[in-house]
Amino acid sequence: MYAIPLGDGDGGHGGRDGSAELRPLEPWQAGEFLAHMDRGREFIGQHNGLPDVVTDLDSSRAFLRTYADRAAADTGRLYGIRWGGTLVGGFLLRRLDVEQGVAEAGCWLEPAAVGKGLVTRAARAVIDWAVEERGIHRVEWWVSTENTASIAVARRLGMTKDGVLRESFLYRGKRHDEEIWSVLAPEWRAARQAS
Repeated sequence: MYAIPLGDGDGGHGGRDGSAELRPLEPWQAGEFLAHMDRGREFIGQHNGLPDVVTDLDSSRAFLRTYADRAAADTGRLYGIRWGGTLVGGFLLRRLDVEQGVAEAGCWLEPAAVGKGLVTRAARAVIDWAVEERGIHRVEWWVSTENTASIAVARRLGMTKDGVLRESFLYRGKRHDEEIWSVLAPEWRAARQAS
């Protein structure tokens, strides 16, 4: 299985062996994925419904199978973020519409991996692939207005805030506003060339 190196994953703080990488997540990794979700369940669940979906081994396997099917159909992708060999987060293309040239990206991390730049580096690798290899013109980032960490990632990626969908997302009994951020392929390429 291939891995995309994400460089030093300790953010200069020491800790694990420091190596970080991005790898596809597959159904056979359901046990590891569930253990990861259990470690970060409360933290991840603040803004992300994934912990409510992945609750046991069967639901973990079903979620990973959904993305294996999306990868086979070329309509989505799911990657694990590993730090020091341990699965600590994920990055996905929830939607990949090659015909329309639009993708929607998302992410999560367990608490031990926060603040190390892992999501930003994973996002850059996957967005590069989507734009350059798959011809995606627009990458979207949908986020709760309360999720300041995810909004900060969108800003670091050079995305533009397109607008706010007021009370559009019902999550755990409360309506949340969602911000939509995006980056267009020409903007992405220009920013990558400038860096």
